[in-house]
Amino acid sequence: MIVDSAVYRHGVRLPVDCYPHDYSALRQAASRDHDFVWVGLYEPSHIELSEIAEAFELHPLAVEDAVVAHQRPKLEKYDNSLFLVLKTLWYVDEDDAVETGEINVFIGPDFVITVRHGRGSALSDARHALEQKQAVLDHGPSAVVYAVCDAVVDGYTSVVAELQVDVDEVEASVFSEQRTNDGNRIYILKRELSEVRRAVLPLREPMRRFATGASDLIEAEAGPFFRDVSDHLSQAADEIDTLDGLLSTAFDAHLARIGVQQNDDMRKISAGAALVVVPTLIAGVYGMNFTHMPELDWTLGYPFALLLMIVTVGGLWVLFKRSGWF
Repeated sequence: MIVDSAVYRHGVRLPVDCYPHDYSALRQAASRDHDFVWVGLYEPSHIELSEIAEAFELHPLAVEDAVVAHQRPKLEKYDNSLFLVLKTLWYVDEDDAVETGEINVFIGPDFVITVRHGRGSALSDARHALEQKQAVLDHGPSAVVYAVCDAVVDGYTSVVAELQVDVDEVEASVFSEQRTNDGNRIYILKRELSEVRRAVLPLREPMRRFATGASDLIEAEAGPFFRDVSDHLSQAADEIDTLDGLLSTAFDAHLARIGVQQNDDMRKISAGAALVVVPTLIAGVYGMNFTHMPELDWTLGYPFALLLMIVTVGGLWVLFKRSGWF
């Protein structure tokens, strides 16, 4: 589905008398130097992408990747165009889950085509914001690529911030006085961090190439902008590593607390068993009914046995209480 298409000249959107999906007319309208076309698509069909590929002479391998999606973040050069893949991320707080989407960007001397999969990182806001900055948009396709990358990386920052909150909650729960079962949540968060890492880490190399001017179709003047994006990307990667380390430490602490709690339970069980065994021993001794047992003919023998049981149990209880077994 086509979301928007436009021709830009000197940073200004031009009115074009054609249908949004008339790609050949759009490209012909970008007739002057530095004019370019920006076409935005959302989950297009193979037929729609084939029409765009024919109008803009896109490489079939890149088109196939854009249709199939689920690609690893990468930057490929095909003939006189670039193909950039970015993973989009958004956070679902109810499930402690990170959902992923994808943006494929075809970059040429006079065009940018963005193909979005998934509901994350809608580019309409990025387009509108960029259209308000004529000086930036005047840099042509490089400006559009920067705006898309900046929007995607800002999404990474938001997701990492949400994961930071969850990790803080896990740490507070693990080290609380209450008995908690945090192992499952720790595993889920580590899995989501791995999902974020798969989106963030491979993108660092394409951003480095853009920042250093190593890509022919990206203007060298755009280098400082991409260095800013690259810096935010590196910060996100560092925070991911930190959060993953904190979760590993929290999981180790959680297991250690389980061991301590089990030992504490065993002490309490042992102490309780001792309180039962001692009076049972006394009762067993006086229940043997041998002939020559002086206590059997003693009038106070029964009260004495009961008192001995009570005193012994009370003494053990005080001892265990002072030792912290109860």
